[in-house]
Amino acid sequence: MTLRILAAFAVLVLAGCTTVGPKSDATAWRDARQMVLVTTADWDATTGTLRTFARDEAGAWREQGEAAPVSVGRSGSGWGIGLSPAQTSGPVKREGDGRAPAGVFAIGEAFGYSEHAGTALPYAQMQASSWCMDVVASPLYNRIVDAAQVGDAAVRGSSEPMRLDLHNGGDQRYRSGFVIEHNPDARKGAGSCIFAHLWKAPGAPTAGCTAMANATMQRLYGWLRPDAKPVFVLLPQAEHDRLQAAWHLP
Repeated sequence: MTLRILAAFAVLVLAGCTTVGPKSDATAWRDARQMVLVTTADWDATTGTLRTFARDEAGAWREQGEAAPVSVGRSGSGWGIGLSPAQTSGPVKREGDGRAPAGVFAIGEAFGYSEHAGTALPYAQMQASSWCMDVVASPLYNRIVDAAQVGDAAVRGSSEPMRLDLHNGGDQRYRSGFVIEHNPDARKGAGSCIFAHLWKAPGAPTAGCTAMANATMQRLYGWLRPDAKPVFVLLPQAEHDRLQAAWHLP
């Protein structure tokens, strides 16, 4: 999803990249010079491996840093909506299904509990009144909003408070994270509020996000650059192997 996080205490809107039609190549992300690549064993796997790549001067992907373990959705993964062309095989991500979206996605803004963070990504401090709207019928679906701006009634029913520490007994999972821009047009029921964030415990699955150790997140914070137009890729290994050449993946 695409989230454009506005200034603190303002309405935080997720908007941006639109879905592209079917293509056989990587046209939609040809300008990307950084890639976060997550591969899993299969569609039902709840854990995977995260690797980071940057393009060299010749345009080839070169791995940077060390691989790290991550966890994904409690039900595995399923095709999402982002930059990559639609696929006809495999499960499809739906709201509430516990699957992490598979495909290629733009990386959006960073968020967290602190006022500032050590990242070049645009960053917004979340407030007690910050919510991500996972209510399908809401006109704010798939957006991060501030109830202080849109009103308490507008966020009623959401299960995604962005300050988990204040709403869930000190939960630190959203202390540091960034937006994975899935379902940028907020297609109803296609899935919402997809992030990279800290894990609750090593290997603990998520509701559809990609979770990792704090050290891994901090490395990504220091490495990602908006001017490099970074993308986030999540694929089961067999799908990665099938699409590697057509999508120009490392």
